[in-house]
Amino acid sequence: MAEVTYFVALPFVAADDGIAAGEPTECFNPVAVVMRAEALSRRPGRVGAVAFSRTGDPATGDFIKKFGDVPDDLSTL
Repeated sequence: MAEVTYFVALPFVAADDGIAAGEPTECFNPVAVVMRAEALSRRPGRVGAVAFSRTGDPATGDFIKKFGDVPDDLSTL
């Protein structure tokens, strides 16, 4: 099976018990996902956002860029 890379922008919102993930947005390339994550981080009610990619196995991923206040360990979300 050929590896596929997905680029995702994930916003974060303030929650009663800390920070919660918002609705993810899939993007076409690394430039688009960074721009989208930054835009999402500036929307009212959002505290931050991350841009990341996943190649092959969707259980793994690498951060491209973080914006604002987001958890250091996203595996707990």
